[in-house]
Amino acid sequence: MEEVRKAMAEIFSHLQKTQEELERDQVEAFLQSLIQAKRVFVLGAGRSGLVGKAFAMRLMHLGINVYVVGETITPAIRSEDAVVAISGSGETDLVVGAASIAKKAGAKIAVVTSFPDSRLGRMGDVVIVLPGRAKTETISEYVERELAGEHASLAPLGTLFEISCMVFLDGVISALMSKLNKQEKDLKERHANVE
Repeated sequence: MEEVRKAMAEIFSHLQKTQEELERDQVEAFLQSLIQAKRVFVLGAGRSGLVGKAFAMRLMHLGINVYVVGETITPAIRSEDAVVAISGSGETDLVVGAASIAKKAGAKIAVVTSFPDSRLGRMGDVVIVLPGRAKTETISEYVERELAGEHASLAPLGTLFEISCMVFLDGVISALMSKLNKQEKDLKERHANVE
C-alpha cells in the first residue's frame, strides 16, 4: 500500500509542476490548430498512442472530424488538416516518419513531447512541452534508458509523460467545449451506443 501511495504522490506532484509550466501562447496555438483544421489526425505509438486514441475519442464526441493514424479507415492527409503527434522522446521512428509525411502534404503538425529539440519537436508548427522524469537528461540518454527498461522513479519508463499528456489533452477537451459552446449532453449524443 505504501508503494502505491508514494507512486501516486510522485505523479500528483509531477502533474502540478507540469500544469504550472505550460506556455499560454503554445496552448492557445494548439487549440486553434484543432479548431481551424478541416480534419484532425492523431498519431502516437505504444502507450502514447493509447493516450492519443482516448483524445481522438473525445474529439469525436465534440463533433470534430478525427482519425487515428494507422487505423484501416484513416484517409489521406491534406493541407487543410492538423496532426497531433505524441512522443515523449520525440524520436519514435514511426511517429517521426508519419509526421514527416503529413508535413510534406502541408498539414499543420501539433507536437506533444518532452523534448522540443527532438526530430519531432523541430518539425512541429506548435509544440507543447510536457516534461518527463528529468528535464536535464539528453534525448539519447532518455531513449537508451527507456529501451533498456531502466528507471529510478516510482513511475517507470514514460509514465510521467504519458499521464501528463492524458491530463493535458483532457484539459484541451474542456477548453474546446468552452470555445465551441458544447455541453456534456452534446458529447453524450455522440457517445457509442453499440458496445
